[in-house]
Amino acid sequence: MDVARRIFAAGAAAFPFVGPGLPRASAQTLAQDAPVIGDHAVMDPLELAVEAYIYGYPLVTMEMTRRVLTNVASPDGAKGAPMGQIGNARAYPDAKFRAVTAPNADTLYSFAFVDVGREPYLFSIPEEDGRYYLMPMLSAWTNIFAVPGKRTTGTGPQTYFIAGPGWSGSVPSGARLIQAPTSLIWILGRTYCTGTPEDYAAVHALQDQYRLIPASAAGKPYTPPAGRVDSSIDSKTAVRDQVNRMDATAYFNLLAALMKDNPPALADGVPVAKMASLGIVPGQTSDPGMLTPAAREAVERAPAQAIARIMGHEKQTGRHVNGWTFTTDGGDYGKDYLQRAFITAVGLGCNLPQDAIYPMTTVDAAGRRLNGASKYVMRFPAGELPPVEGFWSLTMYDSAFFFVENPINRYSVSPRDKLQANPDGSVDLFIQNESPGAMRESNWLPAPEGPFNLMLRTYWPKDALLNGAWGPPPVSRSGKATL
Repeated sequence: MDVARRIFAAGAAAFPFVGPGLPRASAQTLAQDAPVIGDHAVMDPLELAVEAYIYGYPLVTMEMTRRVLTNVASPDGAKGAPMGQIGNARAYPDAKFRAVTAPNADTLYSFAFVDVGREPYLFSIPEEDGRYYLMPMLSAWTNIFAVPGKRTTGTGPQTYFIAGPGWSGSVPSGARLIQAPTSLIWILGRTYCTGTPEDYAAVHALQDQYRLIPASAAGKPYTPPAGRVDSSIDSKTAVRDQVNRMDATAYFNLLAALMKDNPPALADGVPVAKMASLGIVPGQTSDPGMLTPAAREAVERAPAQAIARIMGHEKQTGRHVNGWTFTTDGGDYGKDYLQRAFITAVGLGCNLPQDAIYPMTTVDAAGRRLNGASKYVMRFPAGELPPVEGFWSLTMYDSAFFFVENPINRYSVSPRDKLQANPDGSVDLFIQNESPGAMRESNWLPAPEGPFNLMLRTYWPKDALLNGAWGPPPVSRSGKATL
């Protein structure tokens, strides 16, 4: 079916679509403007520089991620796709995957980096026939501004007209307008898949119908142009590591350049003014030589201190239950810039809490660091599996939040593994380096030999999870199971 021809009827009128799950892109920028710095006391230059680094961390990370994931001549599975084209992961990522931290092994990704500042794009979703999926759209600052999906817009066919922040005009008949707050956006779709050959084939058929075209190509034959491969781009080193090793001058100059086309929210007046005091101005190259010696030294020292503060935020963020930490402050961060940077570092592409909550832990029930040298059991009492409308899984990561190599290529454990219940109805998950035996292997989450992290993915969580009435059970070392 020629989707473009169907939706571009003559005389189409513009109409905005605003409703649950598809907020106006401008919602965040409509917040009351922050006061401009006036006669306030002069801040310590090091603190100013650290705050500036933290504030810009998501924008810089998104750009570096874009460079890696679009550095291909044509769509190439999980490796990426050229700008303005959809890349479809055809299988779960494996332990060698390093493009995005904390990947999942429950859904197949469909993703695209798009410059809607140049012209709008049309994005079409086919009939999903009841299958769980979601297509969150992230601004260049990592805030989700729209999220078509089963929870919000249902599983029928739908088409969206995605325009940039300065666009005005008419929307084609049959399409819904989404106006992005930044020129660069990232569509990071997920379609649920059980991982069997039959279900892989079914999801692949859906992915083949996800369609993204520039508005100027509507109603015409369209062949996406080949992408340009830049050999200087590092596609092997994890993006987070590439960002973290940038020196201060390179980092802040990139940040300033990116802010020109991806403006901060109006409510961000204070951090923008603070950055300007250090010579970091949207669209301008900063000259460290123009700073005072103290300010120049502060800027040079800022990355190391900022990174430590970002990663240390785990201890302060969210709720803490049975050794687990989880937050309902993901996907749209307002003025919580440290939270935004932390989520960027450990889970870039985090969903809104209504779509997913991700409890994480690095310790057992006694507060000891999780380590594959020990064996652990996570027991869900009868009737107390994670309360979700979608699905849940427990995912294993190494200490850097990447998948762990293991003999059965299992990176998460979930009900699709046909979990075996105990006689009393409780369910034990066995978290250890070696197999717990054939009778228990369906409930086994393989661990590395050294330190590891756990993430409990809960998609479309029920109110009990959102309001904190339910929390994950502890991870107990050397627990005994009755299975």
